[in-house]
Amino acid sequence: MRRNHSIVTEFILLGLPAQPHIQALLFVLFLGVYLLTFTGNLLMILVIRTDSQLHAPMYFFLSHLSFLDLCLTSVIVPKMLDNLLSQRKSISVEGCLTQVFFIFSTAGIEAFLLSVMAYDRYAAICHPLLYGQMMTRQLCGGLVWASWGLGFLDALINTLMAWNLDFCEARVMPHFSCELPSLFSLSCSDVSANFAVLLGSTLLHALGTFLLVFFSYTRIVSTILSISSTTGRSKAFSTCSSHLTTVILFYGSGSLRYLIPTLSSPMELIFSIQYSVVTPLVNPFVYSLKNKEVKASLNRMLRKVLQILPS
Repeated sequence: MRRNHSIVTEFILLGLPAQPHIQALLFVLFLGVYLLTFTGNLLMILVIRTDSQLHAPMYFFLSHLSFLDLCLTSVIVPKMLDNLLSQRKSISVEGCLTQVFFIFSTAGIEAFLLSVMAYDRYAAICHPLLYGQMMTRQLCGGLVWASWGLGFLDALINTLMAWNLDFCEARVMPHFSCELPSLFSLSCSDVSANFAVLLGSTLLHALGTFLLVFFSYTRIVSTILSISSTTGRSKAFSTCSSHLTTVILFYGSGSLRYLIPTLSSPMELIFSIQYSVVTPLVNPFVYSLKNKEVKASLNRMLRKVLQILPS
């Protein structure tokens, strides 16, 4: 239950430009981005689930990554589009905290999943003969569910602490969505404990998963450089280039977003758009354009669709 003396019942999201003609352009832009993101990630999931040639650990993890990107963008963009068309641009305190939970959890799960995918690439490149024994179906399933469980637990702890905050006067949030750091500056409660828990969980979460990615790629790079043929090195690198691109996009913006406590920083808005809107859009294109197996599967699916359609 929220405390009775929290007199603010809603927040005003004013992170995007207020000029009507700019808001109209932004609505069209973000609607197009959302439709592309939804279609691209949904298509990736369908291709992986329906094509038996993609039933390998890497694609199993990729299907979960696509689902997470669908969830993350669906938590943020529809409300953003609604506010672009609305005069009030408001969200209830309860709705805001609910959005905080789902943004925090999906981003957290994705961080865990990216580290799991890095380990998968390490096993495939550094131990190709033992890959089947290292990445069993049971282990892959366990790693995915552990990612989901830890991500939800981390989000639940931080959100429950934020649920007890009081919001007395300030209610204008210069942001396009509700995220935990943005709430701290609006609260009239002591947020030192909340900020300490957020900073600690972010450092453990982001740094822990990033170190797993870093050590995996240290071994991967060492193994690739030891390959004598240029063709062999190129082929080995191509198997992890898509994942490395995703890691750079996600960690570079998402981690910085939660390590910046200031509410009014212009970079905060850029980082949020980068990891919550741009990265989910780019991921399916990165994996489909750089992966021969995915491109071949997409072509097979397209041919089947064309055969079904009447001439």
